[in-house]
Amino acid sequence: MNKPVQPSSAVTTEHCFTLSGISKSFPGVKALSDVSLALYPGQVTALIGENGAGKSTLVKILTGIYQPDAGEISVNGTPVVLSTAQEAFKLGIAAIHQETVLFDDLTVGENIYLGHAPRNKVGLLDLKAMHGAARVVLDKMHASHIDTYARLRDLGIANKHLVAVARAMSIDSKIVVMDEPTAALSAKEIGELYELIEFLKSEGKAILFISHKFDEIYRIADRYTVFRDGALVGAGLLRDTTQNEIIKLMVGRPVDHIFPSRKANIGMSVLSVSELSHPTEFEDISFELHKGEILGFYGLVGAGRSEVMHALFGITKTSGGKISLEGVPLKITSPAEAINAGIVYVPEERGRQGVVIGLPIFMNVSLPSLDRTSKSNVLRLKEEFDLARTYTERLDLRASSLSQDVGTLSGGNQQKIVIAKWLATSPKVIILDEPTKGIDIGSKAAVHEFMAELVAEGLSVIMVSSELPEVLGMADRIVVMRSGKIEEIFENKNLSPETLVKAAAGILQ
Repeated sequence: MNKPVQPSSAVTTEHCFTLSGISKSFPGVKALSDVSLALYPGQVTALIGENGAGKSTLVKILTGIYQPDAGEISVNGTPVVLSTAQEAFKLGIAAIHQETVLFDDLTVGENIYLGHAPRNKVGLLDLKAMHGAARVVLDKMHASHIDTYARLRDLGIANKHLVAVARAMSIDSKIVVMDEPTAALSAKEIGELYELIEFLKSEGKAILFISHKFDEIYRIADRYTVFRDGALVGAGLLRDTTQNEIIKLMVGRPVDHIFPSRKANIGMSVLSVSELSHPTEFEDISFELHKGEILGFYGLVGAGRSEVMHALFGITKTSGGKISLEGVPLKITSPAEAINAGIVYVPEERGRQGVVIGLPIFMNVSLPSLDRTSKSNVLRLKEEFDLARTYTERLDLRASSLSQDVGTLSGGNQQKIVIAKWLATSPKVIILDEPTKGIDIGSKAAVHEFMAELVAEGLSVIMVSSELPEVLGMADRIVVMRSGKIEEIFENKNLSPETLVKAAAGILQ
């Protein structure tokens, strides 16, 4: 069944769901301004836009979490009010997010029928009927391998997505929202998700698909809607529109050069790693990082790249090997020791590991530098703001103020906060683990430009990335890992994507 999802050949013009003239404001921010969206049965509509364009706000309005300040919502031509998430669910609107929002401690069957489980004659939950109904839904979706009695926490991300879809199917949802559903999936799991989308289309579901990956969008979507700065700037059939035209709509300008042109000025060795090993994750890792260099780390899922970075930053303990910085041997047993030595780490999971949700921007930026913003153990607010302003301005942060809760920022702006807080420590080496994962093309370009500026100033960068164009476009040298070992180290001169993939798969000849 591993065939690609094909856009519908006969594209209907009869929409089943519309948002018209929708506006939404927050203190200091106009999130949406007079936008519209139409969804069609049996079709996928891609919602495209840079981080901060208003996509997440629209999804929250669509699912009843936010209420619009103005505009109308209609289902099958009838105006409706989505006053709560439960109300939206009852009207047949279901959402599948990048990170599932179901309940890990409940069973699969309980998650599928939570809030609308079958009951017996005396009004008690009919567990047998519930699991039986859940079994029918999963079988219909070709997900017979999932046990309805299994705890959700015991399932992988791909199967959790299937459970979320089964929940939507259990109420015969007409509209399914998929918000970055492939971000944490392997290539095989992404293929299975495409099959699931094909199934949903065959069932006549209207699908809203949000992704930053154009290969996914063009593979599965029939229509597109583009937002920019909270406004609708384009919509239509994908088959009539090129990728460059959509990018121009997104950013308001053509993007001819995604990666900045730069002349590398590589100096002496800064970081030396020799025969670094871990009992279970990696072994015999040896490489050099030079001043003013971007050293790329590439590999397939499970290659051990992030695990090596965790060891360099003191998150995990090694079983052997040597690390030296500027010729001085280091024994790093904690992140604090790494930071004090001049090594900082921007993690892949910025939402859980990079920022502190609930704290304002300025506190997030100043958190590792409190010794610079305090006197006699008393924090000085002005120094905190000055420090945060210096580095967020360099990264062109988009926020209403430095007092804004970092949790309300887009993914791209959160990434800028994480980079800013570590740059404020004046490091010698910065490790960027998947620095542009889940952010839009405009924010990616900003991060790439800033990386080029950092190495031009003499900082040394390790960039872990699963995106071939990013590795080839940014790195001076590329370390390819496979199964916890370094397979090859390449000079990035006339290097082809095929060569990297073959090395990562262990078939380089």
